[in-house]
Parts: sequence; structure tokens; C-alpha cells
Amino acid sequence: MNNDEIFVAKLGKAVGLQGHLRLFMDTDFPEQFKKGAFFKTNKKLELKVAEYNSSRELIKFENFDDLETSKILTNQELYSTIEKTKENCKLKKNEFFWFDLISCDVYENDLFLGKVKEIQRYPLNDYLEIQTSNELIGKGHPKVFLIPHIFDKYVLNIDITNKKIQVKDSLIILENS
Repeated sequence: MNNDEIFVAKLGKAVGLQGHLRLFMDTDFPEQFKKGAFFKTNKKLELKVAEYNSSRELIKFENFDDLETSKILTNQELYSTIEKTKENCKLKKNEFFWFDLISCDVYENDLFLGKVKEIQRYPLNDYLEIQTSNELIGKGHPKVFLIPHIFDKYVLNIDITNKKIQVKDSLIILENS
């Protein structure tokens, strides 16, 4: 997939006789699976949603109307684009898309700690995986460390436009990593 595409779900086995498939989401925005939405698969298919049942986690695509035809979609991955994701997923206060957070510079006061390399999801919280700045690595600190993505406790401000995140109490985490 290219850099503009985002993995949002994996299709499971076909369920029932009408072409429904089990949907294993990898997104916090189930609303994007609405009727008429388009997704690409890792096998270069373009699929249009015909039905989505959120309570049963089942999805059906146009032109896949029976068990046999929908079986070929089993285990395929669904991708959306950054543009469609921003259009279909509404963020609340202090919510950000992961793809917007990656590569942001992280500062505690005026000290550059590093860049967001990835987001790690754990049961209780998400964590920003930080690629430590060369200056701090040179002082003996680890190359990578994690900051809990908890507003007000560790994350003070996120400025997506300028790709800058202000944090607090994170230098201590780095020093103890």
C-alpha cells in the first residue's frame, strides 16, 4: 500500500448465505464503514459497502451477494485514504489521527526530546513511541522511549499544523528508561 493509505480492518470468514463477512476493525472510527463507503484491499480490489451491522460486526459489499463470492474476500485487509479518513471520522477535543502524530517533534519546555516514531496501543492507554534526539542519545539515553498519551498528565499541547507536541514529566521517563 502507498503512504496515503491507512489500514482500517481485516475481513474474516463469510457468515450466512447473503455474503456478509466478519469485520475485525483496527480503527477507533466504526462510522467510516457506512453504506456507500469505498475501501481498497491488499489484493488491489476496490469495495463499496452495501451494509454494515455494528452490533454483530458484519459487513457486506456490493457485488458480493452470496457465500461463495464473498469467500474470496476472507483474510483481505481493508485500507482507506488519509483524505477519506479525515472526511468520514469526526474528532473530539484532544483527539488526533495517529498519522498526524507520527513525525511530530516532542518538547519538554524548550528541550527537544525527539520525534514520534509510532503509536503503541496497550489495554489501558496509548503511548507515543519517541525516537530520542541525537543530543540526548549522546548523553547516554536510550534510542527509543514511550510517553503515555494522557492529556494534562504528560501531553500538554499538540500542534498538528507545526508538527509539535509539548509534554511534561517525560524527561524523567527517558532518564529512567
